[in-house]
Amino acid sequence: MMENMKVAVMNGIGQMGYTNRPVPKVEANEVLVKIEYVGICGSDLHYYEFGRIGNYIVEPPFVLGHETGGTVVEVGDNVTHLKVGDKVALEPGKTCGTCEFCRRGEYNLCPDVIFFATPPVDGVFQEYVAHEAALCFKLPENMTTMEGALIEPLAVGFHAANQGDAQIGQSAVILGAGCIGLVTLLALKAKGLSQIYVVDIMDKRLEKALELGAAGVINASKEDVIKKCLEITDGKGFDLAIETAGTEITTQQSVEIVKKGSNIVLVGYTTSGTVNMPISLALDKEVTFKTVFRYRHIYPAAIDAVAAGKIDIKEIVTDIFDFDHIQEAMDKSVKDKANIVKAVIKL
Repeated sequence: MMENMKVAVMNGIGQMGYTNRPVPKVEANEVLVKIEYVGICGSDLHYYEFGRIGNYIVEPPFVLGHETGGTVVEVGDNVTHLKVGDKVALEPGKTCGTCEFCRRGEYNLCPDVIFFATPPVDGVFQEYVAHEAALCFKLPENMTTMEGALIEPLAVGFHAANQGDAQIGQSAVILGAGCIGLVTLLALKAKGLSQIYVVDIMDKRLEKALELGAAGVINASKEDVIKKCLEITDGKGFDLAIETAGTEITTQQSVEIVKKGSNIVLVGYTTSGTVNMPISLALDKEVTFKTVFRYRHIYPAAIDAVAAGKIDIKEIVTDIFDFDHIQEAMDKSVKDKANIVKAVIKL
């Protein structure tokens, strides 16, 4: 085992570099994982572009990255369910286990969570990481560690589908065809929905949605979204709307395009943090708003869905960058959002 490892660090807004750090020591309840793939998340790009998300402020040098898969290379003394050589997907948030939210199973709401790449906690753009073994989920032989890295965003999609109480036979519309919109599409399909429509303004993303099985797409830059959605549903509106774009207009549209008594799930974060809503219409329709913050109890089901062939998660990936080209990976992901739907780093 090497004593030192290569780590990619954010040295400032728009500035990536490398450093060497000691390979982490493994505690009794941890495993050491050789990182093989890390997905570039929208939050990574936001920190890279602006240096902060809300009250979470980057203090360079900072390590980005929280979507990861790799291989176990060392096992702590108390770990019995994993062994050296196991491929794993890492759930990135370690919670306290004792607060009211953890005790009632809503651990994603734990106020004391330690989450990769959420300042001041470093992420996993690095060669090795020591992580709580209970948060490292073994992958079946027919899954790759790249697919393991993509379980994290897929978990968000499944949580959105669960929050919306998605049911077979329902019609659904997803506003936003970025990574989270696409994994939500995959989650809804895995739950048996077939009438799923996707709205975006970028043709490449809408093409990807069709490739992944959307029943139809709407380009909001070319069509009247509300009019088109009502046409599709014979004037009734959709049974379920999931907003992943994080814009005011798409949030407002979600109320317009659902039927009475439906569910609306809000996933996307707006830049301003506030939106104006057609609340009178929402009241008239008696819609139920649900929101999403990460996920809970999803990884095993998501892994099973991929392993069973219900979800081809690797198809969301449009670009793979080598770890030695981290600056290029981040810059291109920021500047070419119309074409790069999902990028991953290969270590």
